[in-house]
Amino acid sequence: MTRVSLARIIADELATLRRFDPGRRPTGKARRVEWSEKLPGFGIRYYGSGRSTYIVQSRMNGVTRTITLGNANVLSKSQALNCARRILLRAQVGEDPATRRKEVRKVPTYDDFLAIYWKQAAAKWKPSTCYTHDCYRRLHLDHAFSGMFIDEIEQSHVLNWFNKVSVNGGPGSGNRCFEILRSMFNHAERWGMRPEGSNPCTYIRPNKRRKCERFLSNQEIARLGEVLRRRLRTHPLHSTIVHLLLLTGCRVSEIKDLTWSEVRGGRLLLHDSKTGPRTVWLGDEAQMLLASLERRGSSDRVFWNKQTRRPVAEMHGFWAEVRAEANLPGVRLHDLRHSFASHAAARSETLPMIGKLLGHSRLQTTSRYAHLDDGPVLEAAERIGALIAEAMGEDRSLNHNTMCDIGVANQDR
Repeated sequence: MTRVSLARIIADELATLRRFDPGRRPTGKARRVEWSEKLPGFGIRYYGSGRSTYIVQSRMNGVTRTITLGNANVLSKSQALNCARRILLRAQVGEDPATRRKEVRKVPTYDDFLAIYWKQAAAKWKPSTCYTHDCYRRLHLDHAFSGMFIDEIEQSHVLNWFNKVSVNGGPGSGNRCFEILRSMFNHAERWGMRPEGSNPCTYIRPNKRRKCERFLSNQEIARLGEVLRRRLRTHPLHSTIVHLLLLTGCRVSEIKDLTWSEVRGGRLLLHDSKTGPRTVWLGDEAQMLLASLERRGSSDRVFWNKQTRRPVAEMHGFWAEVRAEANLPGVRLHDLRHSFASHAAARSETLPMIGKLLGHSRLQTTSRYAHLDDGPVLEAAERIGALIAEAMGEDRSLNHNTMCDIGVANQDR
């Protein structure tokens, strides 16, 4: 407890009091103090000039302090006594604004904490993730809550920021930045810079995601295969990449950036996919495509262009031409991965098996393909229905009432 904090407490209490007529006051030359018997530590100090003041004396934080409440011409004794009692009580229960301000100064501001968090988190991110998150930080996260301490940010602040980012950057950017901010506040709680369970992002709903899944039918796959066979003469590497994407269900970067050290006969041992190292099993067609390519050093890229002496780095231009020629408007390269999964589901492969083929780390991610396996479910429903109908009797149906049924129906009316 400091003099500044006590002064604030005294000011709060004195603000509730009113002026009164003090009447006569004793006079004397020597300064003296009369201590109250009702409240130890409360007293009246008389000065030689005739002025008198109310004081409070107590030991606080190991130091004996004397506080002047006010002039006796302003306060009555009962008012000063009540005020002194409340001041001592507040000091005894540990109310100390000065200490609180000292603790607040230990908590970093949002901008300082952003720098601390970024240094810790970026070390675990992949280079592509770092590049993307750095863009989001520069556009939407830097100075988002400037001038505020990390423990002062509330849900209303985050909601206003989230709406602004969603309008300026789009719903997708808003969701990505929101997830980064949510992680920041979770780390602030773990590091003791915010109270536990105080994440202001907890009850804010992200933007609804636009469903971009597109599954190629057998006819569309046939058209795509015909176009790729024609393009194989002019763009053999690009055509092979697209073909492998459809045959393996891999992500574009997993095939485009493939090295010969990751090709191990009938499988690919990917060193660093989106979900970490994983194995991709290859069918005969995929193995034949890779075997047709010239093999280089183990650290070299599989899809190396001899003419440019560089690996294939860009696929969007080639895919735009192939998509137009095959009459597949709106189809993305990533939709080939969805098509691989949809055909697996249509052939009654289980969700865990599909997730293993795609390299999903969570079964929830694979559950989006559950609705594609409707054929076996319909057959099972028909078999169960037939068994129930047989047990009920061949001449009985749900649309036919016997005499007993009619009687029961009449009783129910």
